[in-house]
Amino acid sequence: MPPQDSSASVSPPSRATRIARKFRALLRSNELALVFASALVGVVSAVSVTAMTETAMFMHVLIFNLPFDVRLSASDRVAPLAAFAALTLGGVSLGLMEAFRIRKKLPGPVDPVEANALRGGQMSLRDSFVVGMQTLISNSVGASVGLEAGFTQVGSSLGSFIGQKLRLRRSDLRLLVGAGAAAAIGGSFGAPLTGAFYAFEVILGSYSIAAAGPIFTASIVGVLITHLIASSPYQIKTPPVDPLTLSGYPALLGLAACAVLLGVAAMRAAGASERALQATAAPVWARPVIGGLAVAALATITPQVLGAGHGALALNISTNFPLAVLASFLALKLVACLISLASGFRGGLFFASLFMGATLGKIYALALTALAPAPALALDPTICILVGMATFGVVIVGGPLTMSFLVLENTADFSVTAGVIAASIAASLMVRATFGYSFSTWRLHLRGENVRSANDVGWIAELQVGRLMRPNPPIAPAWLDIDAFCERHPLGSSQFVILTDEAGRYAGMVNLPEAHIHAHKADGWISSLARQKDSWLSPQTNAKTAMALFDQAETDQLAVLDPATKAPLGVLTEPYLARRYAEMADAAVRSAFGI
Repeated sequence: MPPQDSSASVSPPSRATRIARKFRALLRSNELALVFASALVGVVSAVSVTAMTETAMFMHVLIFNLPFDVRLSASDRVAPLAAFAALTLGGVSLGLMEAFRIRKKLPGPVDPVEANALRGGQMSLRDSFVVGMQTLISNSVGASVGLEAGFTQVGSSLGSFIGQKLRLRRSDLRLLVGAGAAAAIGGSFGAPLTGAFYAFEVILGSYSIAAAGPIFTASIVGVLITHLIASSPYQIKTPPVDPLTLSGYPALLGLAACAVLLGVAAMRAAGASERALQATAAPVWARPVIGGLAVAALATITPQVLGAGHGALALNISTNFPLAVLASFLALKLVACLISLASGFRGGLFFASLFMGATLGKIYALALTALAPAPALALDPTICILVGMATFGVVIVGGPLTMSFLVLENTADFSVTAGVIAASIAASLMVRATFGYSFSTWRLHLRGENVRSANDVGWIAELQVGRLMRPNPPIAPAWLDIDAFCERHPLGSSQFVILTDEAGRYAGMVNLPEAHIHAHKADGWISSLARQKDSWLSPQTNAKTAMALFDQAETDQLAVLDPATKAPLGVLTEPYLARRYAEMADAAVRSAFGI
């Protein structure tokens, strides 16, 4: 019987599969197709922004019995029973979710900054929707956090999901993550430039011509769709601003320094708050309950501590509160934010930083007016409010141009924007010189990641020794004498030979030419010539760490061992590692600049 043709049993790909392949090939080769994909991400992201905002506002009205035209943080007072009940129940629900995650040993969610910095843009859509739901719960019950973290998480994960399904390149996947975040921030503030530069500075970590089309398209589409459905939830309205003169710039730089001092203190306090709560030995499920009770107690003093603070921002700008009252609002809001985040409520500090920065700016203006030796040295309070918003936002969120464009798009005053840009850049330089991180990356630092921005450094972790080593190295027993060793390994067969003990564990490396020099000249065991007995690499060691280990060992060749058994797996040379590291670094730079 003649053999059957095996190719006849293979069914041709379906029409849907062929279309998907063609679309994938188009996205990989055509920039306009990637712009179209970014626009699609922008649409879905904007819809998510509107849905989450409307749901949270409805829950505020329902829980706290607010009029439909009053924001939660701008209300005169809230019923203590409603505040305590809502924040307690919200804390219980979030605490049980976290306890379930830990019991099932599920990994923690990955935010857009971490995804683009360390994971090549890969995010879990399911985990991101859980984060979005937790953010919505936190804001709805009045925790002192904003929805913008949920906006960007959902929008970025949608971009990542589409990119992963289409198996896009690493750089294109990171770009779609940035597009989702740009649409979310742009739509929520009604500010396309703000959304785009948030993606460039905070999510992507760099600006390039190749990224401009997709990112700006997504941000503009996000703004248009949000306006079409409802309105931008976080749009900021300010009174007219007096012209800024050159004499006002030194005072604005002083305000930037105050914002840096307060912001760095807040970031230090955030880590201390988490450690303090962990030290109480309270169960995981109870920590958000403790935080909720604390925030509810603060809400009985002033409702300005509740939610993101949009209503309170508008109220504080338009109302002439005394300096002491504004200072108490700022202190209570900062404490409420730290408690909310440390105890386990989900949310962002983007808008909260704008609220606290605006309050700081107004305090600074009032203090300057009272202390200035001449009235001409005093500044328009609105200018200080805008600069305070921008500079404190730079410290917490990062992105001086993001914050500068936010002011520009809300005031349309270029003279003020020049002062805001100067103060924002000064704040960025000061915080990087004195602290090194914004709050967006400080959270990653607390988890042990040495990340200062969203620049793609994930390739360093992925470039591991196990992928670079030469397997099956020459091995010899450490109990051989030198002559027997040289008979087994003739000169020229290798540069180094790995020695093992009776249990097969690593016992050092021998330089083969050196061993042959000692052959027939001296009696002794080959182990006496062993080097690098305590210097070796693990397969999971990344390239950057491996290069540091080569420098410490002062050698150009190291053994790669199984960390558990210490059995040799391979050998890695420093020249080959350096060449591969340089190639990957060059590829990362080219990707960042769209070359």
